[in-house]
Amino acid sequence: MVRTSELEARLGYRFRDGALLEQALTHRSYGSPHNERLEFLGDSVLGCVIAQALYARFAGLTEGQLTRMKAALVCEEALCEAARALQIGSAIRLGEGERTRGTDVRASILADALEALFGAFFVDGGYEVARRMVLAVYDDRLADIDAEGAAKDPKTRLQEYLQGQRKSRPEYRVVQVSGAAHRQTFEVECVVADLEARATGAGTSRQRAEQEAAAAMLDRIGQ
Repeated sequence: MVRTSELEARLGYRFRDGALLEQALTHRSYGSPHNERLEFLGDSVLGCVIAQALYARFAGLTEGQLTRMKAALVCEEALCEAARALQIGSAIRLGEGERTRGTDVRASILADALEALFGAFFVDGGYEVARRMVLAVYDDRLADIDAEGAAKDPKTRLQEYLQGQRKSRPEYRVVQVSGAAHRQTFEVECVVADLEARATGAGTSRQRAEQEAAAAMLDRIGQ
């Protein structure tokens, strides 16, 4: 496991309260205090910072377009990519049950840990510190974002593509729900009958899982 001081060096921030960083990197399978409360806070901090950045950067877009762009930036896939770039996985404390799943940390755990870090920044240094850290993590993504493409979420893109090809609409169904009632993970299957294609996605809500399944389907059909 990477020492927290090494991660602080990569992040460019030294916590006044080191216990906050450890908590942000502690999955509930490891024990308490774990990172779920910080993740809850960090999710809101991230949403606020990204919304503010998009509002300032794209003055000509509508509320609906900004909402879809924000969703593309704060989705599990985007969070997971950012967490991997920061090498957070090697610093997360996991219980033995999670470690036996494989060498790679699950995408949902990486995404949750990054959100928890954003929450920890907020508690440790206030909103301006948290805003600065979120923007540092998202700097390249905000600079490179395609306003036209990102303004449409995966489900919308998939449906529009299929309509243009005169194919049947995609169907989504929940194939599995796991975890405690307050912390469920949904697995959803996306089926396009005309293409005889299936793809699955997972997320902490049915809506997020459907978006992940649609994104997987777009990859599967080369779109």
